[in-house]
Amino acid sequence: MPLRQYAYFALFSRHTSADDMTSQLGIAPDEVTVRGSRFTEPAVVPVDHSWRVVCREPGLRVDEQITRILDRLQPHTDRICDLTRHLDRTGGGAVLHIVRYFNDTDQARPGAADAPNLLGWHLDRKVLDFLSATGAELDIDEYDMTGEEDAE
Repeated sequence: MPLRQYAYFALFSRHTSADDMTSQLGIAPDEVTVRGSRFTEPAVVPVDHSWRVVCREPGLRVDEQITRILDRLQPHTDRICDLTRHLDRTGGGAVLHIVRYFNDTDQARPGAADAPNLLGWHLDRKVLDFLSATGAELDIDEYDMTGEEDAE
């Protein structure tokens, strides 16, 4: 089954910009969003600023992607904890987000026959301790990309 997936750890806030988060943490993010940067009309505004460390490396199970993220973040756990406590008091917070697209046939799959099985993953104690320390939520989005014509 074609599967595309990625994971990221994000800090988000309506009041604290990603630049301010970077200054407080001393860690450069891989991606940021700026509140109000995606206007389609005057009423549509991204809800939050966000600061993200991302792993989109193909061929890794979710737990392996998470390990890559935490390897970068764990040396800075104390500063992340301080910042998430502040963000939490002002309506922001932290999240470990996992996004998976099943039956994603639009993606090129070179060497698909040799591709590792990406189904199944787990969160070990190290990950759970980090999520607990930082007060982060776990958010998992899974999408079946099978088209209606494929489902029949």
